[in-house]
Amino acid sequence: MSQSSATNSEDDSKTANNESVAVDSVIDFKGKHFGLESTSQDSDDYLVSGSEGTMIDVERFCHADYRIEQYAHSVLDFSSQYGIDLSISYTAPNITGRPSKYPEYGDFPQTFAMRTYGAWWDRAPSRLKEIQPQNVSEIPAEDFIVLYFEDYIIPDEIAIFETYNPGAVIRVWAYTIAKTWICLWEDKEFYTKPIYSPSRARRFTPPLKRIQLPTKTIRLEFNHQRLHYYTEIDAVLLSGKKFNTRNMQHLLDYYERQRKVLTLGSILCKLQNMKFRPICRDNYQNRLQHFLMHDLDKFISVLSDVQIQSMQRQQQQQLQSSNTDEMKISKIGLKNMPFEIMLKIFSYLDLKSLFRVGAVSRFLYDVSTHPLLYSELNLKPYWHLASTELLSTLAKRATILKKLDMSWCGCTVQTISPTEFKKFIQQRGDSLTHLRLNSTKFLNASCIDTLGIVCDNLKELSLRNCSPSPPLLNFSCLANLKNLERLDLFQTVIESDLLLTMLENNPKLKHLNLAFCSVAVNMDDVAQHIAKYNKQLISLDMWKAHFLSAQGLLVLSNCHNLEEIDFGWCLREASLGDSLREFLTQCTKLKKLFLAAVRGLTDRDLEYIANLCPNLEQLDLMGVLGISKERYIDILQKCAKLQLLDLCFCDNIMDYDVALWSRTFKVDIKSCQVPNDFR
Repeated sequence: MSQSSATNSEDDSKTANNESVAVDSVIDFKGKHFGLESTSQDSDDYLVSGSEGTMIDVERFCHADYRIEQYAHSVLDFSSQYGIDLSISYTAPNITGRPSKYPEYGDFPQTFAMRTYGAWWDRAPSRLKEIQPQNVSEIPAEDFIVLYFEDYIIPDEIAIFETYNPGAVIRVWAYTIAKTWICLWEDKEFYTKPIYSPSRARRFTPPLKRIQLPTKTIRLEFNHQRLHYYTEIDAVLLSGKKFNTRNMQHLLDYYERQRKVLTLGSILCKLQNMKFRPICRDNYQNRLQHFLMHDLDKFISVLSDVQIQSMQRQQQQQLQSSNTDEMKISKIGLKNMPFEIMLKIFSYLDLKSLFRVGAVSRFLYDVSTHPLLYSELNLKPYWHLASTELLSTLAKRATILKKLDMSWCGCTVQTISPTEFKKFIQQRGDSLTHLRLNSTKFLNASCIDTLGIVCDNLKELSLRNCSPSPPLLNFSCLANLKNLERLDLFQTVIESDLLLTMLENNPKLKHLNLAFCSVAVNMDDVAQHIAKYNKQLISLDMWKAHFLSAQGLLVLSNCHNLEEIDFGWCLREASLGDSLREFLTQCTKLKKLFLAAVRGLTDRDLEYIANLCPNLEQLDLMGVLGISKERYIDILQKCAKLQLLDLCFCDNIMDYDVALWSRTFKVDIKSCQVPNDFR
C-alpha cells in the first residue's frame, strides 16, 4: 500500500511543595494505580443483592455477574492511517464494528492500515534521531489508535482481528474511570520471539493484567519494525463484566481515599519506626486537635531523644575509628567527586530516574536538577503521565532547553492545559531549536501564535496529525520562522498561502513532509516555490498530497541535492512525458524513490530509473501496471545498491519470478496479486 548557592537555597523552599506533584506524575508508574490491580489469585468474595439481580462486590466496586462482549464503537484518536479522510479505504474508522473480512486473509481496503512497515523509513535520508534517547523504552511504540466502547466493563479479554501481516501490536492500555491509564499488556518478547509468518488471519487475544477499575476506552500501540509489509486490522472486541454505573461515585470516593492513604504512607512509616502512637479518642473528627493539645510535646520530645542518640552514636563511631587507625585513608564519597563527572553520570539517566534520584538527598537533588541535564526533553514515552504540573516543574529546571518532544502528550484526554503550555513556551521557547508536537490535541490558536513569535530559532518543527480537515488552527504566525531545516506537516491541514510563505522564508530547508496535505494546496505551486527558494532540499514527501502534474515534477529537477522523494498517489497524469527523465538526470543522489500508483509510468520511464539512479536503495512501484518483466530485471541488474523493491499489485510478474529475483539479486521484493477492482 515518528548557580549560585544562594539561588539554590532560595529555590529549595519554593519548590518543596510544587515538585511533589510533578515527581509523582513522573515516577509513580505503579503507585498511580493505587492498589486497584489484582493478580490471577484474586477472588471475588463478597455477594450482595440488588434490584438488577445478583451483584459481585470487589473492594466495594459493584459489577454484574455476567460478561458482555462489545466491538469498538468509534475512534477517538490515531497517529497515522494509510487512507485519506475523504475515502473509506484503509482508514481508522474501518476498525469499528464487527469484522467485515475476518477470517479471510489478504489486503482489504475495508480494514485499518497505518503508514509504514518494517525498518525502511528508519534507513531513509529523512530518518529522525530521538531526542533524549535514554527515555525511549526497549520496545518503542511507532503508532497508536484509541478506541471508544459503549459500556463500562471490568476488562478480562480483548480480541484483535488481524487480517494481513499480523504481529505489530506491542501494548494494550485502558483509560479507567479513575482518570488513569493502565497498561494491560506489553509484548516483552517482541524482539526475541519468532516472527509471525503464517499467511492467515489471526484473532489475537493477549493475556491481560487484571484490574478492578472499569473502562470503555482502549489504546493499542504498534511497532512495525519486524513487519514484512503493512499490517491491517479488521475489528477489536472487548469483553468483561459489566459495571454498574450507579456505583460510579462510590468507586471514585474509594479511589480518592486510597490516594490519600498512599500520600500519607511515608509519614506514618516514620512515626511507626520511632514506636510513636498518638492517643486517639472515639471522636475521630477531633483527632488532630486532640493530638496538638495533648501529644505534640511528647512527639517532639521523642523525636529529640532519637536525634540526640543518633548523634552520640556517630561521635562514638568516629572516635573509635580515629583511635584504631589514625593513618587510615578516608573513603571517597559522591560529594568528593568533581561536579562535572557527576553531571556526566547523570546524563545517562532517563527522566524518571532523574526525579527518583533527586529524592535521595539534597546533594543528589542539586545534581539531578542542573539545567544541563534538561537541555533535551522527550516526554513522548511518558504521554500517559504528562500533565500541567509536570510541565510547570520542568519549566524551572530546563532553563537552557534546546530540544523538546511532546508528541502524543495530551492526546485523547487533555491533561495539559493550553495556557500552561503557552506559559512554558514563553519561558523556555526562545532557545528552542527542535520542537515536535505530533498528535497533540492541547494546541489552540493562542499556542500557535506563541510558537511563531517566541521560537524564532527553530530548526525543526514537526506538527504531524495536529490539525484535521476542516482546519481548526490558524498557523499564520508560523510565517515568522526563518531558520527551519525540517518541516513536517504530515496529515495536518494548512493554508496554501501560508505554506508558500514558509517555503519562501526558509531557504535552508532540507527535509519537507507534505503527505496528506490539504486538497486546497496546489502541489505545482509548491514545487515552483521549492525549486526557487529551497534548492538545498534533501527529502520531500508528497505522498497522497493533491495533484502534482508533469510540469511540477519537471521544475523539481532544480533541487540537485535530493536523496529521497515520495510521489506516491500524487502524480496522477496519464503520461509524464520527458519530465521524469529530466528529474532523474539532474537529481543523481537519489537513494529513495517512491512512485506508488503513478499510472503514467511506462517501460521507457523504468529504463531511465535503471540507467540514471546508481545510488538507489529503495524503489516503490506498487500498483504500476503495464510494465514488462524485462524492465524490472534491468533495474535489479543496474541498481547495485538496491535493497527494497515494492512490486505489489503490479501485473505481468509471477510469484516464482519474485522468488528467483530475490535470491539472485539479494533484494527484498514485495509482491502480491492484482485484484480485479484494482485494474
